[in-house]
This record gives sequence, C-alpha cells and structure tokens, in this order.
Amino acid sequence: MMHLTTRRSLARLLVTAPVKSRAFHATSPALVAVSDRIPDLDLVEDSPGNKVNLSKELAKGRGVIIGVPAAFTEGAVSHEEAWMAYPTLGPSCSANHLPGYINHPKLKDSGRVFVVAVNDPFVMKAWKSTLDPAGETGIRFLGDPSAAFNSALDLLFDSAAIFGNDRSKRYALLTQDGEITKIAIEPDNTGVNVSKADNVL
Repeated sequence: MMHLTTRRSLARLLVTAPVKSRAFHATSPALVAVSDRIPDLDLVEDSPGNKVNLSKELAKGRGVIIGVPAAFTEGAVSHEEAWMAYPTLGPSCSANHLPGYINHPKLKDSGRVFVVAVNDPFVMKAWKSTLDPAGETGIRFLGDPSAAFNSALDLLFDSAAIFGNDRSKRYALLTQDGEITKIAIEPDNTGVNVSKADNVL
C-alpha cells in the first residue's frame, strides 16, 4: 500500500503541475478577397430597430461599400490626439475621404453606395446630415456597433488607444450581384490613398 506521505506528495504534484497547451492554434482568418460574398449580417440605419442587411441590399446590381474608422473623426478625439496616434486619421473621413465620393462624377453610375463604421446608428445619422443634409447623393450611412460586419471581413484594427475598441480599417469594396469584385484597403489602416474615390470608381 502507498504510504500516506507519498500519496499526498503525488496529489500536490498533480494539482500544481502546469498544463501544456495544445500543439495547434487557431489561425487568423484571411482578409476579404475578390469573389467573396458580402457577409449576411445586419447593420443599423438611423435607429437600432432599423436593420439593413447588405448581402440582401446588394444581391442584384452594382454596389459600393465604403468602410471608415469612425464617423466625425475630428470630433471623436482632438486633432492633436488623433494625429499623434494615427497621423493619417485626423479629419480625413469628413474632410477628404467621403467628400471625394459625394462629389465624384462617377458616383451616379456606381450602383447603391453604403458607408459603414463601427458606430451607433444615431451617430451615423447625424454624420449623414452633416455631409449630405439634403440626401441628394443617395449614399446610406450604416452603423456596425458590435463590429460584427467588419470582423467578418477581417477588416478591424486595434485602435483601443484612441477609440477604446477595435475599429474598421479604411477601405472600399465594389460589388456585383452580391459578390465582391474590387478591394481597396489602406495598408496603414487609416490613410486616404488606395481607397479614395478616384482610385475606386
């Protein structure tokens, strides 16, 4: 019979011994790719109860999805804080990026156009009223408050230092019959270069 002291020592060893992790781990999903389908997830427009599903909205015809780090970028944090953390962020969304689409001569031939940001629907509604007060462009502003839509596209980046949570990279996607046909993602997450209207439309 095993001595009592020996049994106690063995028990302590079993409790305190580190558990080895598995030899495998989950890999990060690949970035969105041409020919991918639009995620079948709800976004919100104007109010939390008004759900919009882009996989259905863009199931037929041409479309554009414009992703931005945040609405009212220049109002979310001070210009100094934004530029220190992300020098290309600043007021880019309101001053450069979206106006480039709003004023572009090819916009009317681009199909249905949506702006998506990790914001609540009230903020997006207020932002729309600032950029397109008369609603003449037809561009719709959608909130992705849980970031589920942008996460499904693997288009989030760590911006907790400024915004307190992950936000969307700046990007633009062209779609045809629910399928992504062109992708423009800013390599530094927030700049306005490859995703600007002149390079996309």
